Amino acid sequence: MAPVIDVHTHMLTHEYVSLLERHGGPDYTLKAVAGGLRAIHLHDAPFMTPVPEMFDYPARLAMMDKVGIDVSVISLSCPNVYWGGAEVSTQAARLMNDDMAAARERHRGRVEFLCSLPWQHAREAVAELERATAKGACGVMVLANIGGAPLTAPEFAPVWQAIDRRALPVLVHPTAPPGVQAMQMHEFQLTASVGFTFDTTLAVSRMLYDGFFDRYPNLKIIASHGGGALPYLMGRLDQCWRNIPACRAKTDQPPSSHMGRLFADSVVFTQQALDLCLHVFGEEQVLFGSDYPHTIGDPVGCLAKVNSLFGAQRERVRGGNAQRIFRF
Repeated sequence: MAPVIDVHTHMLTHEYVSLLERHGGPDYTLKAVAGGLRAIHLHDAPFMTPVPEMFDYPARLAMMDKVGIDVSVISLSCPNVYWGGAEVSTQAARLMNDDMAAARERHRGRVEFLCSLPWQHAREAVAELERATAKGACGVMVLANIGGAPLTAPEFAPVWQAIDRRALPVLVHPTAPPGVQAMQMHEFQLTASVGFTFDTTLAVSRMLYDGFFDRYPNLKIIASHGGGALPYLMGRLDQCWRNIPACRAKTDQPPSSHMGRLFADSVVFTQQALDLCLHVFGEEQVLFGSDYPHTIGDPVGCLAKVNSLFGAQRERVRGGNAQRIFRF
Protein backbone atom coordinates (compact mmCIF):
# COMPACT_ATOMS: atom_id res chain seq x y z
CA MET A 1 0.00 0.00 0.00
CA ALA A 2 1.11 3.56 -0.71
CA PRO A 3 2.08 5.66 2.30
CA VAL A 4 -0.37 8.39 3.24
CA ILE A 5 1.24 11.73 2.32
CA ASP A 6 -0.51 14.93 3.38
CA VAL A 7 0.61 17.69 0.98
CA HIS A 8 -1.47 20.51 2.48
CA THR A 9 -0.70 21.16 6.13
CA HIS A 10 0.72 24.14 8.01
CA MET A 11 3.05 25.19 10.81
CA LEU A 12 4.03 28.52 12.38
CA THR A 13 6.50 29.87 14.90
CA HIS A 14 5.89 32.48 17.59
CA GLU A 15 8.82 34.46 16.18
CA TYR A 16 7.08 34.70 12.82
CA VAL A 17 3.83 35.92 14.39
CA SER A 18 5.74 38.49 16.44
CA LEU A 19 7.54 39.73 13.32
CA LEU A 20 4.22 40.04 11.47
CA GLU A 21 2.68 41.93 14.36
CA ARG A 22 5.59 44.41 14.39
CA HIS A 23 5.95 44.93 10.64
CA GLY A 24 2.70 43.85 8.98
CA GLY A 25 0.72 47.02 9.57
CA PRO A 26 -1.26 48.90 8.56
CA ASP A 27 -2.64 46.24 6.19
CA TYR A 28 -2.17 43.20 8.43
CA THR A 29 -3.20 43.25 12.07
CA LEU A 30 -3.94 40.66 14.76
CA LYS A 31 -7.25 41.06 16.56
CA ALA A 32 -9.45 38.91 18.76
CA VAL A 33 -12.27 36.98 17.10
CA ALA A 34 -15.21 35.01 18.48
CA GLY A 35 -14.00 31.90 20.27
CA GLY A 36 -11.13 33.47 22.19
CA LEU A 37 -8.35 33.32 19.58
CA ARG A 38 -6.65 36.11 17.68
CA ALA A 39 -6.94 36.16 13.90
CA ILE A 40 -4.81 37.85 11.28
CA HIS A 41 -6.89 40.51 9.53
CA LEU A 42 -6.42 42.19 6.15
CA HIS A 43 -8.15 45.57 6.04
CA ASP A 44 -10.21 44.49 9.06
CA ALA A 45 -11.37 41.23 7.44
CA PRO A 46 -10.22 38.16 9.44
CA PHE A 47 -8.76 35.45 7.22
CA MET A 48 -6.28 33.31 9.18
CA THR A 49 -6.48 32.20 12.79
CA PRO A 50 -3.30 30.82 14.37
CA VAL A 51 -4.25 27.88 16.59
CA PRO A 52 -2.05 26.20 19.24
CA GLU A 53 -1.42 23.10 17.11
CA MET A 54 0.37 25.25 14.51
CA PHE A 55 3.24 25.64 16.99
CA ASP A 56 3.31 22.07 18.34
CA TYR A 57 5.21 19.32 16.48
CA PRO A 58 4.60 16.62 19.14
CA ALA A 59 0.85 17.24 18.73
CA ARG A 60 1.26 16.92 14.97
CA LEU A 61 3.08 13.59 15.20
CA ALA A 62 0.49 12.29 17.66
CA MET A 63 -2.31 13.29 15.28
CA MET A 64 -0.54 11.63 12.34
CA ASP A 65 -0.11 8.39 14.26
CA LYS A 66 -3.73 8.41 15.39
CA VAL A 67 -5.19 9.17 11.95
CA GLY A 68 -2.77 7.05 9.93
CA ILE A 69 -0.79 9.74 8.09
CA ASP A 70 2.77 8.72 7.28
CA VAL A 71 4.24 11.98 5.98
CA SER A 72 3.25 15.63 6.43
CA VAL A 73 4.45 18.15 3.85
CA ILE A 74 4.32 21.32 5.93
CA SER A 75 4.18 24.90 4.71
CA LEU A 76 3.58 28.39 6.00
CA SER A 77 0.01 29.58 5.64
CA CYS A 78 -1.18 33.04 4.59
CA PRO A 79 -0.18 35.87 4.67
CA ASN A 80 3.16 34.15 4.19
CA VAL A 81 6.02 36.70 3.97
CA TYR A 82 4.58 39.23 1.53
CA TRP A 83 4.74 42.20 3.87
CA GLY A 84 7.55 44.49 4.98
CA GLY A 85 10.53 45.55 2.93
CA ALA A 86 13.11 43.27 1.38
CA GLU A 87 15.00 42.81 4.65
CA VAL A 88 11.98 41.96 6.82
CA SER A 89 10.32 39.75 4.20
CA THR A 90 13.54 37.79 3.67
CA GLN A 91 14.04 37.52 7.42
CA ALA A 92 10.56 36.03 7.80
CA ALA A 93 11.17 33.54 4.99
CA ARG A 94 14.53 32.45 6.39
CA LEU A 95 13.08 32.11 9.88
CA MET A 96 10.27 29.81 8.71
CA ASN A 97 12.36 27.81 6.25
CA ASP A 98 15.04 27.20 8.87
CA ASP A 99 12.48 26.09 11.45
CA MET A 100 10.85 23.68 8.99
CA ALA A 101 14.22 22.32 7.87
CA ALA A 102 15.09 21.66 11.52
CA ALA A 103 11.75 19.85 12.00
CA ARG A 104 12.51 17.74 8.93
CA GLU A 105 15.82 16.73 10.50
CA ARG A 106 14.23 15.92 13.86
CA HIS A 107 11.43 13.88 12.32
CA ARG A 108 13.17 12.17 9.41
CA GLY A 109 10.75 10.36 7.16
CA ARG A 110 7.67 11.98 8.76
CA VAL A 111 8.02 15.68 7.90
CA GLU A 112 8.92 17.39 4.61
CA PHE A 113 8.47 21.07 3.79
CA LEU A 114 7.62 23.58 1.10
CA CYS A 115 9.71 26.72 1.30
CA SER A 116 8.40 30.27 1.49
CA LEU A 117 10.00 33.03 -0.60
CA PRO A 118 9.90 36.84 -0.52
CA TRP A 119 8.32 36.89 -3.98
CA GLN A 120 7.86 40.67 -4.08
CA HIS A 121 11.66 41.00 -4.01
CA ALA A 122 12.74 38.73 -6.87
CA ARG A 123 16.50 38.79 -6.30
CA GLU A 124 16.12 37.86 -2.64
CA ALA A 125 13.48 35.25 -3.52
CA VAL A 126 15.78 33.43 -5.96
CA ALA A 127 18.59 33.44 -3.39
CA GLU A 128 16.28 32.07 -0.70
CA LEU A 129 15.04 29.35 -3.05
CA GLU A 130 18.64 28.19 -3.51
CA ARG A 131 19.27 28.25 0.24
CA ALA A 132 16.02 26.51 1.21
CA THR A 133 16.31 23.71 -1.33
CA ALA A 134 19.85 23.07 -0.10
CA LYS A 135 18.27 22.61 3.34
CA GLY A 136 15.84 20.02 2.01
CA ALA A 137 12.76 21.88 0.75
CA CYS A 138 10.86 19.57 -1.62
CA GLY A 139 8.88 22.34 -3.30
CA VAL A 140 7.54 25.86 -2.96
CA MET A 141 4.46 27.38 -1.41
CA VAL A 142 3.07 30.54 -3.02
CA LEU A 143 -0.09 32.45 -2.26
CA ALA A 144 -2.64 32.95 -5.01
CA ASN A 145 -1.94 36.67 -5.06
CA ILE A 146 1.13 38.51 -3.86
CA GLY A 147 0.08 41.76 -2.25
CA GLY A 148 -2.79 41.89 -4.73
CA ALA A 149 -0.57 41.20 -7.77
CA PRO A 150 -1.34 38.13 -9.94
CA LEU A 151 1.19 35.30 -10.05
CA THR A 152 1.58 35.85 -13.81
CA ALA A 153 2.87 39.42 -13.30
CA PRO A 154 6.21 40.05 -15.12
CA GLU A 155 8.06 40.96 -11.92
CA PHE A 156 7.74 37.37 -10.69
CA ALA A 157 9.20 35.81 -13.85
CA PRO A 158 12.75 35.42 -12.42
CA VAL A 159 11.37 33.44 -9.48
CA TRP A 160 9.25 31.18 -11.68
CA GLN A 161 12.24 30.62 -13.98
CA ALA A 162 14.37 29.52 -11.02
CA ILE A 163 11.65 27.15 -9.80
CA ASP A 164 11.10 25.78 -13.31
CA ARG A 165 14.82 25.00 -13.70
CA ARG A 166 14.52 22.79 -10.61
CA ALA A 167 11.21 21.25 -11.77
CA LEU A 168 9.77 21.78 -8.29
CA PRO A 169 6.11 21.31 -7.37
CA VAL A 170 4.39 24.52 -6.25
CA LEU A 171 1.39 24.60 -3.92
CA VAL A 172 -0.80 27.58 -4.85
CA HIS A 173 -2.52 28.45 -1.60
CA PRO A 174 -5.15 31.15 -1.26
CA THR A 175 -5.06 34.22 0.87
CA ALA A 176 -7.53 37.05 1.29
CA PRO A 177 -8.43 37.99 -2.30
CA PRO A 178 -8.07 41.57 -3.53
CA GLY A 179 -11.17 43.58 -2.76
CA VAL A 180 -12.10 42.09 0.61
CA GLN A 181 -13.35 45.50 1.75
CA ALA A 182 -15.53 46.09 -1.32
CA MET A 183 -16.98 42.58 -0.98
CA GLN A 184 -17.58 43.08 2.77
CA MET A 185 -15.84 39.83 3.61
CA HIS A 186 -15.49 40.83 7.23
CA GLU A 187 -19.06 39.56 7.64
CA PHE A 188 -19.26 35.90 8.69
CA GLN A 189 -15.52 35.54 7.96
CA LEU A 190 -16.53 35.01 4.32
CA THR A 191 -12.87 34.97 3.31
CA ALA A 192 -12.58 31.41 4.61
CA SER A 193 -15.75 29.98 3.08
CA VAL A 194 -15.81 31.79 -0.27
CA GLY A 195 -12.85 34.14 -0.65
CA PHE A 196 -10.12 31.52 -0.49
CA THR A 197 -11.60 29.31 -3.20
CA PHE A 198 -12.20 32.37 -5.37
CA ASP A 199 -8.58 33.46 -4.93
CA THR A 200 -7.18 30.10 -6.08
CA THR A 201 -9.64 29.84 -8.98
CA LEU A 202 -8.73 33.29 -10.30
CA ALA A 203 -4.97 32.68 -9.96
CA VAL A 204 -4.94 29.37 -11.82
CA SER A 205 -7.40 30.58 -14.48
CA ARG A 206 -5.00 33.43 -15.26
CA MET A 207 -2.19 30.92 -15.64
CA LEU A 208 -4.24 28.83 -18.04
CA TYR A 209 -5.08 31.79 -20.27
CA ASP A 210 -1.72 33.55 -19.97
CA GLY A 211 0.51 30.96 -21.66
CA PHE A 212 2.11 30.30 -18.27
CA PHE A 213 2.47 26.56 -18.80
CA ASP A 214 4.18 27.18 -22.16
CA ARG A 215 6.75 29.47 -20.53
CA TYR A 216 7.48 27.11 -17.64
CA PRO A 217 7.37 23.56 -19.03
CA ASN A 218 8.73 21.82 -15.93
CA LEU A 219 6.38 23.21 -13.31
CA LYS A 220 3.82 21.17 -11.41
CA ILE A 221 1.10 23.40 -9.94
CA ILE A 222 -1.01 22.09 -7.04
CA ALA A 223 -4.25 24.06 -6.69
CA SER A 224 -5.42 24.09 -3.07
CA HIS A 225 -8.79 23.05 -1.73
CA GLY A 226 -9.71 20.72 -4.54
CA GLY A 227 -8.71 23.31 -7.12
CA GLY A 228 -11.18 25.88 -5.80
CA ALA A 229 -14.05 26.13 -8.29
CA LEU A 230 -11.96 24.82 -11.21
CA PRO A 231 -13.57 21.34 -11.36
CA TYR A 232 -16.95 23.02 -11.80
CA LEU A 233 -15.70 25.71 -14.21
CA MET A 234 -13.20 23.93 -16.48
CA GLY A 235 -15.78 23.42 -19.20
CA ARG A 236 -16.69 27.10 -18.99
CA LEU A 237 -13.02 28.13 -19.29
CA ASP A 238 -12.74 26.06 -22.47
CA GLN A 239 -16.02 27.46 -23.84
CA CYS A 240 -14.80 31.00 -23.28
CA TRP A 241 -11.46 30.17 -24.96
CA ARG A 242 -13.34 28.91 -28.01
CA ASN A 243 -15.72 31.87 -28.27
CA ILE A 244 -14.03 34.95 -26.78
CA PRO A 245 -10.93 36.21 -28.65
CA ALA A 246 -9.44 37.79 -25.52
CA CYS A 247 -9.18 34.33 -23.98
CA ARG A 248 -6.97 33.21 -26.88
CA ALA A 249 -4.72 36.29 -26.88
CA LYS A 250 -1.77 34.55 -25.21
CA THR A 251 -2.34 30.84 -25.83
CA ASP A 252 -3.38 28.69 -28.74
CA GLN A 253 -4.33 25.81 -26.44
CA PRO A 254 -7.61 25.47 -24.51
CA PRO A 255 -7.28 25.53 -20.70
CA SER A 256 -8.14 21.84 -20.33
CA SER A 257 -5.12 20.89 -22.46
CA HIS A 258 -2.89 21.79 -19.50
CA MET A 259 -4.61 19.50 -17.03
CA GLY A 260 -1.67 17.10 -17.11
CA ARG A 261 0.44 19.81 -15.47
CA LEU A 262 -2.16 20.82 -12.93
CA PHE A 263 -2.84 19.01 -9.66
CA ALA A 264 -5.39 19.45 -6.88
CA ASP A 265 -5.39 18.44 -3.25
CA SER A 266 -8.28 16.59 -1.62
CA VAL A 267 -9.21 19.30 0.89
CA VAL A 268 -12.92 19.17 0.10
CA PHE A 269 -15.68 18.33 2.50
CA THR A 270 -18.08 16.09 0.59
CA GLN A 271 -17.52 12.84 -1.27
CA GLN A 272 -19.30 14.32 -4.29
CA ALA A 273 -16.83 17.19 -4.48
CA LEU A 274 -13.90 14.76 -4.35
CA ASP A 275 -15.47 12.63 -7.07
CA LEU A 276 -15.89 15.69 -9.32
CA CYS A 277 -12.30 16.74 -8.62
CA LEU A 278 -11.07 13.28 -9.64
CA HIS A 279 -13.25 13.27 -12.75
CA VAL A 280 -11.96 16.65 -13.99
CA PHE A 281 -8.31 16.52 -12.86
CA GLY A 282 -7.81 12.77 -13.27
CA GLU A 283 -6.85 10.19 -10.66
CA GLU A 284 -3.12 10.74 -11.27
CA GLN A 285 -3.45 14.47 -10.53
CA VAL A 286 -5.16 14.51 -7.10
CA LEU A 287 -3.15 14.45 -3.86
CA PHE A 288 -4.28 13.85 -0.30
CA GLY A 289 -4.43 16.99 1.84
CA SER A 290 -6.02 17.84 5.17
CA ASP A 291 -5.43 21.58 5.88
CA TYR A 292 -4.43 20.59 9.42
CA PRO A 293 -4.40 22.36 11.81
CA HIS A 294 -6.56 25.22 10.50
CA THR A 295 -9.88 25.63 12.26
CA ILE A 296 -11.70 23.93 9.36
CA GLY A 297 -8.91 21.45 8.62
CA ASP A 298 -10.11 17.86 8.79
CA PRO A 299 -7.48 15.11 8.58
CA VAL A 300 -9.94 12.43 9.70
CA GLY A 301 -12.68 13.38 7.27
CA CYS A 302 -10.42 14.15 4.32
CA LEU A 303 -8.60 10.82 4.69
CA ALA A 304 -11.86 8.92 5.13
CA LYS A 305 -13.09 10.28 1.80
CA VAL A 306 -9.86 9.23 0.09
CA ASN A 307 -9.93 5.82 1.76
CA SER A 308 -13.44 5.25 0.42
CA LEU A 309 -12.03 5.22 -3.13
CA PHE A 310 -11.13 1.89 -4.70
CA GLY A 311 -8.06 0.08 -5.93
CA ALA A 312 -5.30 1.93 -7.76
CA GLN A 313 -7.19 5.23 -7.59
CA ARG A 314 -7.18 5.07 -3.80
CA GLU A 315 -3.47 4.29 -3.62
CA ARG A 316 -2.55 7.07 -6.03
CA VAL A 317 -4.45 9.72 -4.08
CA ARG A 318 -3.33 8.45 -0.66
CA GLY A 319 0.32 8.90 -1.54
CA GLY A 320 1.41 7.44 -4.87
CA ASN A 321 0.90 10.67 -6.79
CA ALA A 322 2.77 12.67 -4.15
CA GLN A 323 5.66 10.20 -4.22
CA ARG A 324 5.89 10.67 -7.98
CA ILE A 325 5.86 14.46 -8.17
CA PHE A 326 7.92 15.13 -5.03
CA ARG A 327 10.30 12.25 -5.80
CA PHE A 328 10.21 10.92 -2.23
